[in-house]
Amino acid sequence: MFLYNLTLQAPNAINQAILGNFSGTKQQELIVSHVSRIELLRPDTTVGKVHSILSHEVFGVIRSLAAFRLTGASKDYIVIGSDSGRIVILEYNPTKNVFEKVHQETFGKSGCRRIVPGQYLAVDPKGRAVMIGSMEKQKLVYILNRDIAARLTIGSPLEAHKSHTIVQHITGVDVGFENPIFACLEVDYSEADQDPTGEAFKETEKMLTYYELDLGLNHVVRKWSEAVDRKANLLVSVPGGSDGPSGVLVCSENYVTYKHIGSATLTVPIPRRENPLENKDRGLLIVSGVVHKMKNSFFLLLQSEEGDLYKVTVDHTGDTVNDIKIKYFDTVPVAAGLCILRSGFLFVASEFGNHHFYHFEELGDDSDTPEYSSSDFMSNDGEPLDIRVYFKPRPLKNLLLVDELTSMSPLTDAKVMNLADEDTPQIYALCGRGSRSTMRILRHGLEVTELAVSPLPANPTAVWTTRLKADDLYDQYIIVSFSNATLVLSIGETVEEVTDTGFLATTPTIAVQQLGQDALLQIYPQGIRHIRANRQVTEWRAPGGKSIVRAATNQQQVVIALTGGELVYFEVDDSENLSESHVRREMSGNVTCLSIQPLPVGRKRVRFLAVGCDDNTVRILSLAASSCLEPLSMQALSAVPESLVMIDMPDQISEGSLTTLYLNIGLQNGVLLRTVLDQTAGLLSDTRTRFLGARAVRLFELNMAGNPAVLALSSRPWLSYQLQSRIHLNPLSYEALEYAASFTSEQCPEGVVAISGNALKIFTIEKFGQVFNETAIPLKYTPRHFIVNPIHKTIAVIETEHSTYSAQEKKRALDGLGLEDATEHEELDPVIFGNTRSMPGKWASLIRVLSPLNGETSFTLELENNEAAFSIAVLNFAVEPSELFLAVGTAADLTLAPKSISSGFIHIYKFVNEGTALELVHKTAVDEIPYALLHFQGRLLAGIGRALRIYDLGKRKLLRKCENRNIPNAIVTLHNQGGRIVIGDVQESVHYASYIPADNKIVIFADDKMSRWMTCSTMIDYDTVAGGDKFGNFFVDRLPQKLSREIDEDEAGSKSVGKGYLHGAAHKVDMVAHYHVGDILTSMAKTSFVAGGRELILYTTLMGGIGIFVPFQTREDIDFFQTLEMHMRNEMPPLAGRDHLSYRGYHVPVKGTVDGDICEQYNLLTGDKKRMIAEELDRSPAEIQKKIEDMRIRAI
Repeated sequence: MFLYNLTLQAPNAINQAILGNFSGTKQQELIVSHVSRIELLRPDTTVGKVHSILSHEVFGVIRSLAAFRLTGASKDYIVIGSDSGRIVILEYNPTKNVFEKVHQETFGKSGCRRIVPGQYLAVDPKGRAVMIGSMEKQKLVYILNRDIAARLTIGSPLEAHKSHTIVQHITGVDVGFENPIFACLEVDYSEADQDPTGEAFKETEKMLTYYELDLGLNHVVRKWSEAVDRKANLLVSVPGGSDGPSGVLVCSENYVTYKHIGSATLTVPIPRRENPLENKDRGLLIVSGVVHKMKNSFFLLLQSEEGDLYKVTVDHTGDTVNDIKIKYFDTVPVAAGLCILRSGFLFVASEFGNHHFYHFEELGDDSDTPEYSSSDFMSNDGEPLDIRVYFKPRPLKNLLLVDELTSMSPLTDAKVMNLADEDTPQIYALCGRGSRSTMRILRHGLEVTELAVSPLPANPTAVWTTRLKADDLYDQYIIVSFSNATLVLSIGETVEEVTDTGFLATTPTIAVQQLGQDALLQIYPQGIRHIRANRQVTEWRAPGGKSIVRAATNQQQVVIALTGGELVYFEVDDSENLSESHVRREMSGNVTCLSIQPLPVGRKRVRFLAVGCDDNTVRILSLAASSCLEPLSMQALSAVPESLVMIDMPDQISEGSLTTLYLNIGLQNGVLLRTVLDQTAGLLSDTRTRFLGARAVRLFELNMAGNPAVLALSSRPWLSYQLQSRIHLNPLSYEALEYAASFTSEQCPEGVVAISGNALKIFTIEKFGQVFNETAIPLKYTPRHFIVNPIHKTIAVIETEHSTYSAQEKKRALDGLGLEDATEHEELDPVIFGNTRSMPGKWASLIRVLSPLNGETSFTLELENNEAAFSIAVLNFAVEPSELFLAVGTAADLTLAPKSISSGFIHIYKFVNEGTALELVHKTAVDEIPYALLHFQGRLLAGIGRALRIYDLGKRKLLRKCENRNIPNAIVTLHNQGGRIVIGDVQESVHYASYIPADNKIVIFADDKMSRWMTCSTMIDYDTVAGGDKFGNFFVDRLPQKLSREIDEDEAGSKSVGKGYLHGAAHKVDMVAHYHVGDILTSMAKTSFVAGGRELILYTTLMGGIGIFVPFQTREDIDFFQTLEMHMRNEMPPLAGRDHLSYRGYHVPVKGTVDGDICEQYNLLTGDKKRMIAEELDRSPAEIQKKIEDMRIRAI
């Protein structure tokens, strides 16, 4: 077995976000890190949307990001601290739309190690130096400058190491143009390490240390150190120089403190939410902060772990700080990064769930919210008072949510099923944490935003849009053709019918074109109308007995096909008249479609015309004056061509302004062909085919994402477009359409107007490159697992939340405080403010039944007595075959550390009301947590701690029939085929077991050679299992075939038992494949995405990524892609400096897998490198691109 890995949807969790002018223009942009991928986002401040400009896989772990700008420069560079043991500086090149590596300096070993820098990055605000630090001991400072040619230079690293020191945060202190200073939060553990009594540990202080870079002497010194609160966790730099007093805010539990050399220490408490159920022992931490400078002032926004934002202002006179003030600002999701744009927007890169983009409505200067000042909380001797202050939370007031970027992190469970009976299966995924959790239904296709739907008097046959003049920015008319009439609609504030346009309204229309400078053209079956700007109409009539059947036009040229296959050619002459060419041509069959090459800017004529005939051919004819309508080349097809579109797309092989001319051919059997048309000789080559659907394919040219694109309409609409040097072909998640045209207006610069039935629809497509679009169903608590009722097609979900009041507990606690009346205690919206937090060891959990078709919840059941649900299964019991049951495994009074429970339970519910509700049958107490449940031969197979048991249904509880206690730690996954059971242990990988009915016993006969911390697994076939572990590795284990046969034939089980080997089973499985995905795998399924497509393994990851492993079918393909992968590693080394081979073999060397993501980066190489690799592989660059594209097309 050899596998090809492809990412379908990159992980969308953000762990770092920075702001800067990376393009060198005045527009501010965001760079975000998705752990192993770096992405450039450009906020459009006019409409309040955030657009993705560039996303690049770095094949490494990005641990820290920083933006820096040299003094006096207008462009920001990107500094990356990663697991590569190198500091990397990138520059964004806006003309090529790529990240370019400017510097790469090696300083240590690769991997995320404690003493190798990369965890922290701090930049001097004036752009003179950068510090990169590790969690322990090592800190390096690099001086940055420019050479004579204004290129960035980097100096040798200067050490600022301190052994036996743990670093908890680093930031650059703003000191104007004095020597750069970096502030660190440090703990020296040297004494605590030597003292076995633990006294020294209790007395260990946390220090705020200033490191100064002496630019004159070129070395780093420890300038100042002062003890801070032991629970300090974050430093935020205060503006200095001419902007403010300098110094840092030290954020610790419950307090924010201002500190600086020679300045008084000022402390202010962090306001807490007013909540009668507040846990008084729980401290409050600040998790992120951002500074915003204005003309003559500045403020800081700090965010607590609850999501509350606080505005902090520093009252200062010159360099002396008099007071720091804090007040509640608003509540947003807990952020991994906050960025304030100068244009008045706030970007919140959420820790979990969707990322938000807000507009500042106010700056929080109102007097309604109490403001707390440090002067009120300092005692006479300068010590802060131990006091708590409160605020009343409220809905958003200062911020307005304007845009959301979808994020499925954390994704806890997913399944691939076709519950909606659509063309392709859907992915059902459990996402999110706490009250912002959702179940998301992902469909393969681009998301469509519908702008308008208007019913028409009858079923139209075609639609076009047109400008009135060549230099108009927007479309002015929508023309709709019916079987016996034509309707003209004017586009303005509203769309309304107009009659005085010169168009003939009593006949159907074949084509519409804006011609020359300011004329319009209507082609109808009996002739051509040339309508000038002054409404003067010139008619050309079809010759007697013939009518026009097809037409192709551009702004200067017109070709029509008459019945019988005769072609007539016209072009616009110098006096703006439409003149007929003296040459006509008879085709060999009836013409079914025509397409003319689009007219490039500044040209008067193009050279090529494509003609499709009913003899299953497409011919290319010349339109040059010397050889008008002469044939140049021909392509035979498998069916009659229905539609043709020629478009110019940027060249994929060579760089610069060159374009490739593509001929798109839609056939009547539902196949789309894309062929390259040679621009000099008119020859056709490099044909790609794709089956789109059961209906004939109609093609329409559009403009999407700034480039020409093709909309293909079959049994569903598809869009072919170019993004980041690759041509994508994705379906649209929209109903079937009959006809379409591009639509451009002030409100909708890149829209589509289309016909569906008797309705006219206007829609737009925004999120290019996203393979899936989603529908979200809100949930209450963090979802753990779900199961599908196979008969009624309903979904049962278990949701469990730690340290949270359940509905019943909350009511009881409020009653105990005498707050029975709801008006006394206002209920906050949990989606914004989260569920009410309780003590550790308290759980809230529920079982939900919902319909996947309408997303409505039909039944919820909150678990009582501090029970938490962890596993779920749907099953038939042999004793009651007519009923369908739901088994739920729970634990009561679970404490996580040290781990303890009062009891475990298995609840058995019966599906009632056609699967929309549950009825409790009974619950059975067990001694451990049931982490895995499975239907097994009409009974229940349960993994309870380290015991594997088979239960049958009894009257009052489950009856234990069989047990095996030989699993090392705890069972987390279970699968079976026939009598074979595959068990996943939390720490010891997979175990194969057999159930022997004659002896009623379960015998473990094989296990893995390696320890693995299992998170998910799936059976690929009877002998093979694929799994994922918590370190981001994917593996495939297989039982040797000979052994498998022996076990099945051995009914007594004597071979199965055998002699144990190294405290394990008698036999070992073989590892077939191993690969480091780079993210924790949370679910896995063997599935097929395309009707008749090959089977593949689809996996999801914790941070919201979706990927596939596709098996290769020929040895030739394996050799080709392995060689290509090797060349790509050499020619395009990863951006962050990590070695690709060692990254994909992070813990165990990669085996039996090719990385498709690096192979697809072949499209990003320069033309010379593409040709060089192609020569090595004995192929052309186009052939390599076709093979890479085919791997993706075959899978999805």
